[in-house]
Order: sequence, then C-alpha cells, then structure tokens
Amino acid sequence: MSISSLSPTIPTASATNASSSSFRSSLLLRLPIKRLSNLSLSANTSKQTPLISASMEAGIGVMGTKLGMMSFFEDSGTVVPVTVVGFREGNIVTQVKTELTDGYNSVQVGYRRVRDRKLTKPEMGHLEKSGIIPLRHLQEFRLQSVDGFESNQRLAVEELFKEGDLVDVSGTTIGKGFQGGIKRHHFKRGPMTHGSKSHRQLGSIGAGTTPGRVYPGKKMPGRMGGTKRKIRKLKIVKIDNELNVVMIKGAVPGKPGNLLRITPAKIVGVNIPKN
Repeated sequence: MSISSLSPTIPTASATNASSSSFRSSLLLRLPIKRLSNLSLSANTSKQTPLISASMEAGIGVMGTKLGMMSFFEDSGTVVPVTVVGFREGNIVTQVKTELTDGYNSVQVGYRRVRDRKLTKPEMGHLEKSGIIPLRHLQEFRLQSVDGFESNQRLAVEELFKEGDLVDVSGTTIGKGFQGGIKRHHFKRGPMTHGSKSHRQLGSIGAGTTPGRVYPGKKMPGRMGGTKRKIRKLKIVKIDNELNVVMIKGAVPGKPGNLLRITPAKIVGVNIPKN
C-alpha cells in the first residue's frame, strides 16, 4: 500500500465554496421570507396615530388675566366674593386643526399682543402665515367640531358666555417654595411643652427591617405650589362690556396678573358625551 493512498483527502477551495453556497441557499429556502416581507411592508406603510394628550372641551374658550378679588352685591343684598378677570388685546384664532390635516379637531387661540422682538422667528412665521398680529400665548381647545371657525377670527367674551353660566377656570397656582409637611399636607404638629422633642418634625416615614424602604408617593416636605390647577363649575356673576371684565364667583388659581384659561364647564351627558 502506497503512502499516497493512506494520506487524508484535503478539500480544495472550490469544493469549500460550493458547499458553503449550497448551505446558504438551503438556509434561505427555509426562512419565512413571505412573513418577513409582509411585516416590513406593513411597518413602513402603516400611518402612525398622533398622540393626543389634551382632553375634549365642552366648547371654545378664551384666555384672560386675573386682576384680583372683590365683593359683589347682588340685587337681593347678598355679598358674593368674586374674582375679576380682565382681557387684553387678543383671543384671536391663529390655526384651525382638523382630522384630515392633524388627526384631531381643535382651535388654536392666541392672546396678549406683544412687540415683534419678544417672539422668536418660528413663532413670528407661524402667525404671519395667517396675517395675525404678534401674540404671546397660544393655546389649543380640542372640540368635537371646528365648523364656523377660521384663522384671524376674534372671539368675543360676551358672545361666548352670559351671566349665570358655569365655567372651568385653570391657571398656575402661587408658588410657595420648599415647605414642610404641616403646611404642604396639613399634618398636625406635636406638643410644644412638657419636654416634647417633636414639634413640627415629619416623624416616622416607614419601618426599618420590613420593608426597609420608603414607599413611593409618601407625603413629605417638598416644593409647594407653582403647578397647573383647574377649578370647575364656577358661576359667572357679572359681565361688564364697558370695562371689558368678567366677575366669577369664588377664587381661581394664581396671583393678580397671571394667565387664566376659561372654558364652558363640562357636564357629562349635557355638553360632552358620556363615553
């Protein structure tokens, strides 16, 4: 027997390439190509639904400026505490959004005229597109239907509301800074005498070994105020067209000079659907 017959057979490069190509082709045949193509096509062609975080309003609203509080005497002699809301130049429709263009129906309203240099170029371009004066505040009112609204339309308070209507008023509350548990969460304090060492301290915030941690959401000292708050179903007591003010019964968020958003009160089954 010769040595050549005993030596192992060494595969050539052409044989190796041929075997690898056949293996790849067989692997590709086994892959679900039809399913992958359907997934990729559906992912590319499907239109993403816009994320809408604003809730539906009962009707179009306006923006105003809080002027302060006073006492109002009704015809019967009853004294009613009211908040006086004034209106600067503005409350102009700056944009109308529809389901065809933006995926939902809403009306964008601008308020409080300012100088041109107070706004950025994108803001100026957005307003100049419709030929609108420079406005500081822009807010949207999401509605069920936007029929009858057009850009550069002025909204009059006396046409939208009347005396006796219920409204929802939202604004930014007065900031109080960092406050303790007594002022922030109305905790009770400890004894001030008889050797007590705990007067206004927070006290225990949880057990030691079990669970050995502080539960999330625990009421503790922290920053108070300066948040958005809505007061619902406030009554309009008086609308003065000469002074261009509205008197609303009760207190509203914020200090004098703050921006307020006034909308018709939501009453389920009356002006908004139950679902």
